[in-house]
Amino acid sequence: MRYPDAERLDLVEDLHGHRVADPYRWLEDPADPRTRAWTEAEDALTAGVLGALPLRPDLAARLERLVHAGAVGVPVHRGGRAFSTRRDPGQEHAVLRVREPDGTVRVLVDPMALDPSGTTTLDAWSPSWEGERLAYQLSTGGDEESRLYVLDVATGEQLDGPVDRCRYSPVAWLPGGEELFYVRRLAPDQVPAGEEQFHRRVWRHRVGADPDGDVLVHGEGLDATNYYGVRTSRDGRWLVVSASAGTAPRDDVWLADLGGTGELRDLQVGVDAQTAAWVARDGRLWLMSDRGTPRWRLAVADPADPATWPVEAWRDVVPQSEDGVLSDVALVDGADGTLLVLAVHSVDATDRLSVWAADGSGRLAEVTGLGVGSVSGVSAPPEGGTTAWVGYTDHSTPPSVLRWDAAEPTALAEDERAPVAGEVPEVTVVETHATSRDGTPVHLFVLSATGTPDTPRPTVLYGYGGFDVALTPGYSAQALAWVAAGGVWAVANLRGGSEHGEEWHRAGMRERKQNVFDDFAAAGEHLVAQGWATHAQLAVMGGSNGGLLVGATLTQRPDLAAGVVCSAPLLDMVRYERFGLGRTWNDEYGTAEDPEELGWLLGYSPYHAVREGTAYPATLFTTFESDTRVDPLHARKLAAALQAATRGEAPVLLRRETSVGHGARAVSRTVGLAADQLAFLAAATGLSGWGAAGGGEGAAT
Repeated sequence: MRYPDAERLDLVEDLHGHRVADPYRWLEDPADPRTRAWTEAEDALTAGVLGALPLRPDLAARLERLVHAGAVGVPVHRGGRAFSTRRDPGQEHAVLRVREPDGTVRVLVDPMALDPSGTTTLDAWSPSWEGERLAYQLSTGGDEESRLYVLDVATGEQLDGPVDRCRYSPVAWLPGGEELFYVRRLAPDQVPAGEEQFHRRVWRHRVGADPDGDVLVHGEGLDATNYYGVRTSRDGRWLVVSASAGTAPRDDVWLADLGGTGELRDLQVGVDAQTAAWVARDGRLWLMSDRGTPRWRLAVADPADPATWPVEAWRDVVPQSEDGVLSDVALVDGADGTLLVLAVHSVDATDRLSVWAADGSGRLAEVTGLGVGSVSGVSAPPEGGTTAWVGYTDHSTPPSVLRWDAAEPTALAEDERAPVAGEVPEVTVVETHATSRDGTPVHLFVLSATGTPDTPRPTVLYGYGGFDVALTPGYSAQALAWVAAGGVWAVANLRGGSEHGEEWHRAGMRERKQNVFDDFAAAGEHLVAQGWATHAQLAVMGGSNGGLLVGATLTQRPDLAAGVVCSAPLLDMVRYERFGLGRTWNDEYGTAEDPEELGWLLGYSPYHAVREGTAYPATLFTTFESDTRVDPLHARKLAAALQAATRGEAPVLLRRETSVGHGARAVSRTVGLAADQLAFLAAATGLSGWGAAGGGEGAAT
């Protein structure tokens, strides 16, 4: 394959005693004429190759049906109203709805009505305590900038906004709906050049007022990379503010009595732990924390008595589990009026639900009715009630909502099922464990039509392994389409995630990041050893931090897999902090500014691990030009390096999209991206499609 010419610079820097080459530095600048010419040539090459892939039309058609399965969000109850999202088959984006006490349902925010081009996304939303007003946030073109608006729920009238610079801003309402707390970055002219994405502050805002006159609450003089959380109590007396430096797995927490001095007082400051705090309707301070309990626990204290704030004085309600990781809770009323806690625990990346006494006397019941799946959230009305709502999904069930009631505390009932477009392919899920290099067991979900490795098949191994993110079962159109075409889809629960608590996360970050890549390689070898695939039939896939995962895998183990999809990836780990939100991730990876930590980064940085004359696997990089988290320059640089270095005939391609970013996108654009990715991997692994690798169209459905 003839690749576009890419000038190779003789650029070598001495960094803390390391000789570091950077031959494609010029590709960091999208405005450089050389970058533009090279990128356009890559576009033409990639379009030609992907457009000719034989399975692409069939995969696109199958994905079109599977992606258009609907999705229903967990309702949030306020003042008798229930707010939730829903996407029906054929809709590009979910809409935000309100269900009135009389049962009527109205749409409040429809991104497609606001922008028929489909490039506007609904990022977040928060109703006031009374349910009379709604704060919501929109982004356009994938920039994730989150402009804040407020509307009147009864009339739909816009009362406020847009308020800009609200990316990653929570909203905490005060009673009455006239005021709220939120997070907004300082204006660009108030911060050093290059730091426009940082310098957040917590503000108190009156609806309809000029945001430039908002009252500064917190953040002045603190870390520029801080992300902030805000929560208020329903009676308006208590305010909780939290802060974490970037994505560091620790936070500081402050509590203020707004009925008193309003001063934020230290609840947890300078502690290497994570704690979520709030004051509930029973007047107690609730604390969900991994402080001394890496699998998390739920405890209580007295917000009015600082003597109960030290961790030694906390009283456990849901203690740390021996094998499960506590991930979510909701307060509900029992049938006899006593206060209960509905708790979600994850065991080997599968969620379970249980009921606990809120007085700390222990577990009362295990809830049945969940399959091998994930609970996306539990919610209950803040004013009380005997009913709670549970978001649920698994490998073949689109996001839906179940209902729990104290009258039958061990059971769940269907509340609102997500609609589907046509039949969902039947899949069998097998759970198995690989053994990593150091002997650590690594859990995998393996999806197939047969449930047994009766014959090796083209197999995709997916992973992430970072930022405390768990890969739990969920509906995936890509996985279902691949299995329907006769393949196998596997998901590995690697160190760096939260599947086994904070210790599992920390075992895959900073100087221990290599553990993640070893886990992934072990998972691939396990699939081959168990007969699911051969190396020639194996593909690996990941995005964002998962893009780093597969980038490291293809450079460290080019023999492991025949195909690679590397999406929105981090790949130049020496310079990652200089671009996008990279500076907020140095607690996860380390910083090149520190001599020791630079050594960690160079030990696995994919861009710096390319070796001339190596037979690299077929590789497709997919990038998004409006990505403000991970700059597309990473993929450009590694694509150029691999194209120059690889020997053999396996293609190395770069696919880019415009007007879309790192996160949410319209459904139709999801179909196009997924079809290209799967068709590329099908060609690399020999997947020949329906009727040739495990059953025809009828058998797949």
